[in-house]
Amino acid sequence: MTGKLLVILVTSLLIFSCGEDSVKKLKQIKPETLVEVKNGIFYEWYPGKKQIKYKGGQDEQKKRNGIWTFYAENGTELSVTYYEHGLKQGFSIVKYPTGVIHYKGEYHKDQMVGEWTTYNQRGEVETIKDFGSPKQ
Repeated sequence: MTGKLLVILVTSLLIFSCGEDSVKKLKQIKPETLVEVKNGIFYEWYPGKKQIKYKGGQDEQKKRNGIWTFYAENGTELSVTYYEHGLKQGFSIVKYPTGVIHYKGEYHKDQMVGEWTTYNQRGEVETIKDFGSPKQ
C-alpha cells in the first residue's frame, strides 16, 4: 500500500509542477503590439510583426495626413493614397496582388474628381470615368 501511495504522490507532484510551469509561461506571453506611432508616422503590422500592413503620416489630431501605403502580407504594395487632415486629397493608386495597377485617380476633400482609370490584370485599360471638377 505504501508503494502505491508513493507512486500516486510522485505522479501528483509531477503533474502539479508541470502545470505550474505552463501557467508561468502563459503569464509571460504578452499581447503583440501591432500598431505604433513614431515621429508622427503610423505603422501597423500583420501578426508576427514581420511585414508592415499600413504606413502613413498623422497630423496633431492623429488623422491621416500625407502619403498612406497599404501592403499585402507578402510585402507587395497594394495601394498608395494621399491624405490631408483625414480626407483623401490628391492622387490614389490601387493595385492587384500581382502589383499591376487596378485603378487610379484623384480625390478632392474625399470626393473622386477628374478621370479615374480602371485596368484589367494584364494592365490594359478597361474603363475611364470622368468625375468632373471638385465641388466647392
